Amino acid sequence: MKRVFCLIALAAGATAPAVAQLFGMPVWNSPKGGTGITLSGDYGKPNNNAGSGSAIGARGTVGLGTLSLTAGLSSYNPPGAANTAMSLGGNAAFRVIGGALLPVNLNLLVGGARTTSDSSPSLTTIVAGAGASVSMPTPGISIEPYLSLTNRWYKASGISGTESNFGWTIGANLSLGMIGAHIAYDSEGRGGGTTGGILGIGAHVALRVPLGM
Repeated sequence: MKRVFCLIALAAGATAPAVAQLFGMPVWNSPKGGTGITLSGDYGKPNNNAGSGSAIGARGTVGLGTLSLTAGLSSYNPPGAANTAMSLGGNAAFRVIGGALLPVNLNLLVGGARTTSDSSPSLTTIVAGAGASVSMPTPGISIEPYLSLTNRWYKASGISGTESNFGWTIGANLSLGMIGAHIAYDSEGRGGGTTGGILGIGAHVALRVPLGM
């Protein structure tokens, strides 16, 4: 199998690609879920093994109670690269345990993204796994620390073979009324015994609308 990461990095002029689902971003999650519409702004900082540089992104999530649907995008600018990588994708998360009456939450997550950059192969990413979180009993503020375990598949256009890596994400979602913040660290094993890491932070606004199922 050809090393998809290496070929894309060479084509882009970078040392290594910062991948997870959206380029340069952790695999964001909220196992607790919820209802309404949430708009998020994100910033990602890959480590040296993930290509360094930085990424910015935005996401919109529709929460239907047990089901959450998210669409998002990111722009990743690796140092030394001639072009910026743009990702567009989405995911679906289904809560199987938890909710308002239970402090422990468990969900299943599946998503995909398409990443393009001039003079580089397009990259299709599929992510699937599960996450667990705890709803902290803190008055006045909602704190949800979580851990997600996901497998990531990568397929570059025009290149034979598919890359498959396992990764984990540890993070927390904090909300104070309609506004909140989120932070996460994503770790993914790569070929050759290296491990890429991405630190992500961001802020979000929750619009409470009568959605649910």
